[in-house]
Amino acid sequence: MEQDLYQKINELKKQKIASALVTVIATKGSTPRETGAKMLISADGNVYGTIGGSAVEALMIEKARESIRTGQYYKEWHDLDDREKEDTGMICGGKMEFFIEPLSVQPHLYIFGGGHVALPLARLAAQVGFQYSIIEDRSEFAGSERFPDAREIIIAGPEQINKKITFSPSDYIAIVTRSHELDYQALKVVLKNEFRYLGLIASKIKKKQVVNQLREEGFTDDLIDQIHSPIGIDIAAKTPEEIAVSIVAELIQVKNKKP
Repeated sequence: MEQDLYQKINELKKQKIASALVTVIATKGSTPRETGAKMLISADGNVYGTIGGSAVEALMIEKARESIRTGQYYKEWHDLDDREKEDTGMICGGKMEFFIEPLSVQPHLYIFGGGHVALPLARLAAQVGFQYSIIEDRSEFAGSERFPDAREIIIAGPEQINKKITFSPSDYIAIVTRSHELDYQALKVVLKNEFRYLGLIASKIKKKQVVNQLREEGFTDDLIDQIHSPIGIDIAAKTPEEIAVSIVAELIQVKNKKP
């Protein structure tokens, strides 16, 4: 059973699904599971294994979900001799201590464009722990020599994105293509997917035009408000390298922000 859980952990990581592992680290008296029993909870709501069932397990599932959201480790006791229903409401007669460990996945950044901003952005993002993919319709700007650390290089235009990429709620997206029109076409496709972060390179004037255009095409303000644009933290960046620094700073800010 334990081996199966670790196999499942690896599967979830490959699927970019965060999870939390709950382990029984101490028991007193009569308890439904022994020290060492484990349970895995994934961010998509699935539960693998058991640490005793009943109310105590329900409590730990909720704590595990909190651990996934916050990235925090937890250790806590629960009373299984709780006739007064102040904790679990169980009458097994013992106590159990649990350790909850969040198992995050390496953040994945999709970079639309392979040009002057994309190049330093990819290099810097990789240095701070992001894996990245490049989406570019020009093969000469998307070779493995140019982006040697890329997890994948996708030669495609905006109209092909959904056929080639399945985005997840943990993904980061930076749209920095060579033209306003390509940026906008990519943005329209991406907005219909789930993501953790979406940044669009733009001036304040361009952003206003983009917002108006999106509204005309039926996109709601709730969706539009998810766009970080102008992309990056305002550090008065001018060069491609400086712009990359501002974008990566914003990626880190979003990644480390507590819910």
